[in-house]
Amino acid sequence: MLLVIRVNVTIRNLDEAVFKRFKARAVEEGMKLGEAVTQAMEVWIKQRAIKRKASLLEIKPFNWGKGRERVSIEIDQILYGEKR
Repeated sequence: MLLVIRVNVTIRNLDEAVFKRFKARAVEEGMKLGEAVTQAMEVWIKQRAIKRKASLLEIKPFNWGKGRERVSIEIDQILYGEKR
């Protein structure tokens, strides 16, 4: 059994256009606005709980220190046998 508590909430800084689209979609789905907001909040919470996987594309270059300017070339030579 789902316990439903009635709560009146004031939300500041809500984008009016987004709210109107959200409300229209809830009506199209035959849902009460409170049900739709609850579902949206649950989805938002679950998405934030999932650990985000890092992408290699997000790794930023960094300085290995003086004398290590050719590290990338050396790694390529070790891995791929490439000569530059």
